[in-house]
Amino acid sequence: MAVTVEEALSLIDSLSPKRRQEFVPIEDAVGRILAADVTARHCLPPFDNSAMDGYAVTCADAGSTVVAETTIFAGDSETVRIVPGEAARIMTGARIPEGTECIVPIEEVTVDGVNVTLPQTLRPGQHIRLCGEDIEADDVLLTRGQKLSAHHITLLASQGISHIGVFQKPRVALFASGSELKMHFESVAAHQLYNTNTPTFAARAQELDCDVHFIGTAADSVDALLEHIESALDCDLVITSGGVSVGDADYTKEAFAHFGFEPLFEKVSIKPGKPTTVGTIGDTLVLNLPGNPLAAALNFELFGQALITKLSGTAEPCQNVIHTVMKTAYRVRPGRRTLLPGFYDGETFTVCDKFAPGMVSPLARANGFIMLDESCAGLEAGDPVRFIPTRFVWRSETPVSLVSGITG
Repeated sequence: MAVTVEEALSLIDSLSPKRRQEFVPIEDAVGRILAADVTARHCLPPFDNSAMDGYAVTCADAGSTVVAETTIFAGDSETVRIVPGEAARIMTGARIPEGTECIVPIEEVTVDGVNVTLPQTLRPGQHIRLCGEDIEADDVLLTRGQKLSAHHITLLASQGISHIGVFQKPRVALFASGSELKMHFESVAAHQLYNTNTPTFAARAQELDCDVHFIGTAADSVDALLEHIESALDCDLVITSGGVSVGDADYTKEAFAHFGFEPLFEKVSIKPGKPTTVGTIGDTLVLNLPGNPLAAALNFELFGQALITKLSGTAEPCQNVIHTVMKTAYRVRPGRRTLLPGFYDGETFTVCDKFAPGMVSPLARANGFIMLDESCAGLEAGDPVRFIPTRFVWRSETPVSLVSGITG
């Protein structure tokens, strides 16, 4: 029996796959998923310091002339103290002298040798960066499951952290099945086709920060499939395409059953892509996708990406959507959840003018898709839709509705 899309994604979310960890230099950590919370070792700034080039003074000297015989540079370590009637010239980032109540920018004073005339109004604390005003020691800086960006590396570097614990990249094994399929680097006969699915999955898995292993293309025999599956089982996820529908030459299910395959679901109530299958062999997850290129690619975005993000350890495992509107009207036959590839231009969504489950060209033209509710017979221009991107990752901590065209 086919499960709904929501049931399929919930079953994937219920998985508890093994995740391996490693320590990497922070220079190599961009795009990695943090394996543990990170707390601050030091306050930032580590001491009160000047936000401006200027003069450190007391507020009691507002409007008067003071003597400034000392200059303090950033990085100076000696202790300096000022009292009313005195000032110290100070550079941006330098430690504030004891007794300082504010910093006066250099353009706001009149200087005559060591004599400095101050403005009439001085505000306590002005242009002083206080110790810990940015980060307090023991603050939680980053949390487990965050995907590290360049500005997260800024935080780590500010604390003198050189290496960080991250989850290892999911290891994904890929192979196709079908004697009629040849790889793009091989010659094809008139009765054969180029395998477009496996390169597509490999490229998308790489875009999703996976460690990808191409096992090859298996002939239409159980023995060939057994050999390929056995070679793939040391990975976290095995992705195949073809051989998951009903047919005399579809041996994939039989071959996976030999290794104790436990199905999570074997059909999804979706068009295209109903025969999509997800299950496990021991600690290895398995995704069998349809052979038709467009159907396989779109279902990869829903279920393959869900499996990969589950393996990655991210705190945002759920697919997110962009709320937009239809640019033009579109009609569809109701009765099943329907995936419509198309293009989001930043304001509106347009369905591809030509597409079918076996096509490849719509994948290059589209930058995402929408999923229509089974009750929907069509959309009008301006109707709200939920766009699911394929050119970038857009995830959520909690499930959101992915469905457009809900009636009632």
